[in-house]
Amino acid sequence: MPTSTSSLQTDTIRINELIDDLVANHDPDGDRFEFMGAQFDAGLAWVRFPVGKGGLGMAPQLQDVVDQRLDAVTEHRPSFFHLIGHGMGAPVLVTHGTEEQQTARLRPLFTGEDIWCQLFSEPGAGSDVAGLSSRAIRDGDEWVVNGQKVWTTVAHVAKWGMLLTRTDPTAPKHRGMTYFLMDMQAPGVDIRPLRQITGEAEFNEVYLTDHRIPDSMRISDVGDGWRVALTTLMNERVALGGAIAPRDSGAIGELLDVWRDRKTAGSRDALMKLWTQAEAARLTNIRAYQNRTSGTPGPEGSTGKLIFADLNKKIFEMATDLLGPNAMLYDDYSFVIPEGARERDRDPRRRFLRSRANSIEGGTSEIMKNIMGERVLGLPGEPRVDKDLPWKDVPRG
Repeated sequence: MPTSTSSLQTDTIRINELIDDLVANHDPDGDRFEFMGAQFDAGLAWVRFPVGKGGLGMAPQLQDVVDQRLDAVTEHRPSFFHLIGHGMGAPVLVTHGTEEQQTARLRPLFTGEDIWCQLFSEPGAGSDVAGLSSRAIRDGDEWVVNGQKVWTTVAHVAKWGMLLTRTDPTAPKHRGMTYFLMDMQAPGVDIRPLRQITGEAEFNEVYLTDHRIPDSMRISDVGDGWRVALTTLMNERVALGGAIAPRDSGAIGELLDVWRDRKTAGSRDALMKLWTQAEAARLTNIRAYQNRTSGTPGPEGSTGKLIFADLNKKIFEMATDLLGPNAMLYDDYSFVIPEGARERDRDPRRRFLRSRANSIEGGTSEIMKNIMGERVLGLPGEPRVDKDLPWKDVPRG
């Protein structure tokens, strides 16, 4: 049920009091882990989460109060390297994790002491995640994992990985998977960088060879991996496409900066069309966020992600058009493996190159359209002839 106006007002007052106490008793310019740990303890990490889990059990839109106030007083804020843990790992733990897993992992996840990554995609199973072939075989109180994952963002700096793997090849592909939290720095994990068009290697491929995972690191039941994976994927799409930035910020703000310096005849109409689309997407994301809970988001996350991917590419295409011949002068393609929270690179030439990945990462635009068609419009799903076959009997190339 929607939160009443009076309840929101009362909760807003309480949140502001907690923020006042946090800033008064913990130096915003001091140690990052200490300050963000105190923020977590105060319930100001994710206010929609339960008390004791970094939250206050309050309406999700009240997180804006926290973020706006803390953005103004401290640089100890989540970065690109925390996106996967904050946007996907935390909701998975709160929804499916045990009490012990939540107690041990949520706080260092929030502070950034532990970076998380996601190990779903494989060379032979990208958009069809349920077709994955990495195997986990039980050996007493441990699982032995072998396989290969690909496009694993920030795996090279991650402490923990969200691993989806096959545990029963005789079951249909959606029902034979199990979800684990794995130690990325343990034996049997080989991480190799993948060089992108920008020269950077924020993506990786990961080889798992006789990697052992304690059963205590299993998330939910054996064979329940697909349900947990859906929680991850739907939250991923919200994290990528559902961010709520102030008006005229983000990609459209960067385009405005370029346009002010390099406006051309007739470019105003094209700019206003993109600005209108960006503002409509921003307002839609606000509405979706207000309905969000700590569990699995609905298809609005896929809608936001689809719009974000298409719009981002159009925005930076226009930015490079405005640059004219200067757009060809981006020449720093040197191979770089980012090792820390990088500064935001506002070079529109680099941003144009990086935006090419937006329609692939986090689920392709084609998959997002399928989700919208089936879950929003009620259209019949595409034929799935292998849905009920045992995974071992599904033909593979």
